[in-house]
Amino acid sequence: MKRVLTTLALLLSVTLTSQAQNPAVSFWNNLQKHCGLAYEGTLELPKDDTAFGGKRLVMHIRSCSPTQIKVPFFVGDDKSRTWIFTLKNGVITLKHDHRHKDGSEDDVTQYGGTASNAGSATMQVFPADQFTASLLPRAATNVWSVSLAETAFSYNLNRVNNNSVFKVVFDLTQPIETPETPWGWEEQ
Repeated sequence: MKRVLTTLALLLSVTLTSQAQNPAVSFWNNLQKHCGLAYEGTLELPKDDTAFGGKRLVMHIRSCSPTQIKVPFFVGDDKSRTWIFTLKNGVITLKHDHRHKDGSEDDVTQYGGTASNAGSATMQVFPADQFTASLLPRAATNVWSVSLAETAFSYNLNRVNNNSVFKVVFDLTQPIETPETPWGWEEQ
């Protein structure tokens, strides 16, 4: 009996240690620390982007559970975008939830990808998944990455097939007032 208890204690210790050392779990725990907070960002690339340039960019880490973090991303008055991070088996998935003003899903929604490995405690990389490739063939080679440091959160999109880059950086040192309810959240 003593040997069985010792073996169980050892297995539990190894499991807890490996979870603590998993970079994706460390990244997840660091993002969770910002739950409920909102931050303003700046468009870094491309500087001449007409859809995002010159507009107020805000992220709000609005909803956090042990397995899912939802981050609405506001572009000026447009409250249609939410990044959904899901943690499963030590790996993170990123999906993009797009809504209309009435809360209904856009035709182009739930695209993204799952990290191909545990990444690092400060960066996660999400190559486009098969659903994305089927929904948006031109996005089949998209690679999203998210960096999380003490002072900044960076959302990046690299379109490998045409070498374009999109990058928004949020200042984590200056929380801002919580924004209004995003589209599609009224029913939640």
